[in-house]
Amino acid sequence: MRIRLLGPVELEVAAGGLATLAGSQRRAVLALPALRLGQVVSMDQFCELLWGERPPASARAAVQGHVAALRKVLADTPFELHTRACGYLLSGPAEEVDALRFTALAERAGERADRGAGDEAIALLEEALQLWRGEALADLPDTPLRAATVDHLKQSSTAALLRWAGLRLRQGTGAAAVAVLEQSVRRDGLREELVALLMRCLHQAGRPADALNAYHRARLRLDRELGIRPGPALRAAFAEVLADDRPEAPPAVPAAVAAAAPPAARPSHLAPQQLPRRRVELVGRTAETQWLDRACAPDRATDGPALVVGPAGIGKSALVTAWAHRAGDRFPDGRLYADLRGLDPAGPAEPGAVLGRFLRALGVPDDAVPADPAGRAALYREHTKGRRLLVVLDDAADADQLTDLLPQGPGCAAVITARGSLEKLVATEDAALLRLTALPEDDALGLLEHLLTPGRLRAEPEAAAELVRLCEQSPLTLRIAAARLTAHPSWTVAELVAELTDERTRLAALELDAHTGLRQQLSLTLHQLSTPAAELLALLALHPGHEVDSHAAAALLGTDTATAHRALGELASHHLLTGAAPGRYHRSDLVRLFSVDLLAGQPAPSGRRRERALLRLLDHYQTALRHCGSYLDPGQEDDGAPAQPPQPLPPAVDIRTALDWFRTEEPAVRALIDGAAVTHPDRAWRLALTAGSLYYGASRFTDWLARADVGLAAAERCADPVAVAFLHNCRAQALVALERRHESAEAARKGVAAAESAEGPAAASARVRALATLGLVTAMLGDSTEAQRLAAEAAALAVESGNRERLVDALVHQGWVSLATGDPAGAQRRSREARELLPPRPVTQVHLWSLLTEAQALAPTVRDDAADLAWHRLLAACEEAGLLYLHAVTEQSYAAHLVARGRAPEVRARLASALERFRRHDRLAGYRSEFTAGLETSLSLRTP
Repeated sequence: MRIRLLGPVELEVAAGGLATLAGSQRRAVLALPALRLGQVVSMDQFCELLWGERPPASARAAVQGHVAALRKVLADTPFELHTRACGYLLSGPAEEVDALRFTALAERAGERADRGAGDEAIALLEEALQLWRGEALADLPDTPLRAATVDHLKQSSTAALLRWAGLRLRQGTGAAAVAVLEQSVRRDGLREELVALLMRCLHQAGRPADALNAYHRARLRLDRELGIRPGPALRAAFAEVLADDRPEAPPAVPAAVAAAAPPAARPSHLAPQQLPRRRVELVGRTAETQWLDRACAPDRATDGPALVVGPAGIGKSALVTAWAHRAGDRFPDGRLYADLRGLDPAGPAEPGAVLGRFLRALGVPDDAVPADPAGRAALYREHTKGRRLLVVLDDAADADQLTDLLPQGPGCAAVITARGSLEKLVATEDAALLRLTALPEDDALGLLEHLLTPGRLRAEPEAAAELVRLCEQSPLTLRIAAARLTAHPSWTVAELVAELTDERTRLAALELDAHTGLRQQLSLTLHQLSTPAAELLALLALHPGHEVDSHAAAALLGTDTATAHRALGELASHHLLTGAAPGRYHRSDLVRLFSVDLLAGQPAPSGRRRERALLRLLDHYQTALRHCGSYLDPGQEDDGAPAQPPQPLPPAVDIRTALDWFRTEEPAVRALIDGAAVTHPDRAWRLALTAGSLYYGASRFTDWLARADVGLAAAERCADPVAVAFLHNCRAQALVALERRHESAEAARKGVAAAESAEGPAAASARVRALATLGLVTAMLGDSTEAQRLAAEAAALAVESGNRERLVDALVHQGWVSLATGDPAGAQRRSREARELLPPRPVTQVHLWSLLTEAQALAPTVRDDAADLAWHRLLAACEEAGLLYLHAVTEQSYAAHLVARGRAPEVRARLASALERFRRHDRLAGYRSEFTAGLETSLSLRTP
């Protein structure tokens, strides 16, 4: 049994036969895990190989179907497809996958060649090259991932061919390599090392004229297609043929150089090889490596550099260094490297000094290196022009540092790493930009398996997954965690997870010493920030959300939004924040904990500044909640909060945009209410009260009740009877929304009693609210007479107070009570009165509830077309507003209206629509509604 990938994808079975693999997609589903034998291939990677960037909706099911079919084909073979959490893993003998066998043979050949066993190396390489049957993966779907994978395999094949032909040439048998080299040059005539090796083999075979013809064909093609002259290796081969100077076997050179071109092809000056050693093995990052392949390819779209940026510890340098080592054979004129020390507290590297080192590496004598930076830059451009050279510029400080360090000409490639975005390079140098992010979960687990042992992780899969989450899938933190587990073999993964779960010590637990840890890396970034950005980074410790916008940042800084926006942008450019939407930024937990450390480490006088910043943040959210809440409940209570300077408001212009803002900010609102309940109870109860209408509109009923409970405790802590009355009523409203009506009535009675114990307009307002709520709940509980009395008392008290907003509230409730107690005419009249007291725009939730009551109270004499118009307008308004619960109730009420009109065939569709919305509402609200159960019974549906 053998899986053959180096040509059309085939599954060879006993006696040389081939198993049936129906279709290119099925062959692709076999090929990808075979190439990554023993590694998990995610569903996304399968989809990328099969369909590229636009997989169909049925993609997952299609892949699962192919896997099921392949399992039948692979039965009774040494290969087995295993299901994993995020994809599939193929296990089996690597020597039975031709691509993996090719790699193993090439590696063994390299070892034999390094030990001087040339004959053995040649035999191994010939065995490896004979595995190729044409273009790899030849019959798979034509997608970018397939193209990149084929290119990678092709590069490996070319490297093996170069080494084999170089060894043949060294042993004096170069003639045996001519035919293979000629075929390869016809396919890839722009690879100068191939042409140079062909020329030398032709020369050795006594065919100098053919060697010179090969040179001229390559020269013309390089000029026509790339606009460059032949490089040093090709020119050296040309000179040897012209001089009829047969190459001698040179002294041994490093394996990486030998793989790129035979020793005899070296020019008089050795190509510089300055790359640092690969300190770590690269795990994952396949897509990013392929991006670098494309960004540095000879046929790339522009001559600009490849720019790899990302946050601290994300593995930028490790990725680029590993890729540069692997891609070395593409750059026969050498690889230059410089650590630009962009984050070094002592200051970044001087470009002039770096240029001096580069020029010397390129063979410029010391006495010929200009003293001035401009002269060095000019000479550097001259020496890189026309070469095939790779330049790696690690840890750049800014774009200005890089201007003179970029090589000249399309044959060269430059790769830059930086923690800052360096977006200026995209505009001025046509740079290709890659933002490096956290490892995918499978790759993060794979990295831990590589650093530890697979068995150690498999014994604790849940703890391993949680460790990956706490380390935020960052290579640096994962490596530190693995190092600590390695140093303490008696520890379980769960024990380390328990230590990291404590936010107070998490950053300290992700340190190996005083110099190695995420906190140290973030501190280096901190020193690069302006004063406002550094101050904001610390003050963000006061913001409990994962996202922050420019309005909240302005409140923390006590400045205008433009200044806050610039500070946020600066933090994002250093990858301490990530843009989530225009003007809104996300931060990780580890950066948040770093902010907490910064704030805690500030001197004592800063405590007053922190307190003022927190109060500004709380007041900002109070103002924002009031603004957005006004689209739900235009008659919000006067909570007696002190007047605040004008503050920028969220961009809410109607119910839907108000709820959009609230859904995004709700985690921060919730945390601020809970956190302020003890330290700032006067702010906490106001936040809880003002958020009520938004919790209701967003169908977050259980969360609403929890915040009302916290707000009530804060109000009681303030010993303010009016605040207590408001919050009892807030609880009553949340409880009736949750259909806990008896508890709601009790809370409303407490609200009435608290309001009656106080005096003044605010107390009267609180009493109207509580009486109106109590009347509504009493009607639900079946006491019509008492409900009517309470509703009438609330309306009379509202009229007496002269408070227009409270009168609207009382009339809306009284209209509903009238409908519930058999007075549809009164319901219509009072609901219409409530609407007429409100401005027609903007349309609020109060408008829509009043319209619903009016529609429910329509007289039977109203014509069907007029009634339908009212219902359809209301349904459209609910849809536009995004009010899920109100929309569901309206659909159900319309169905009841249709039943009453004898229009039964139309009813089922309306009930089904209502049920779908009630189910969505229930998931958000955290309870199962009576409406849902009733509709499922009516429609004879089982709960999913």
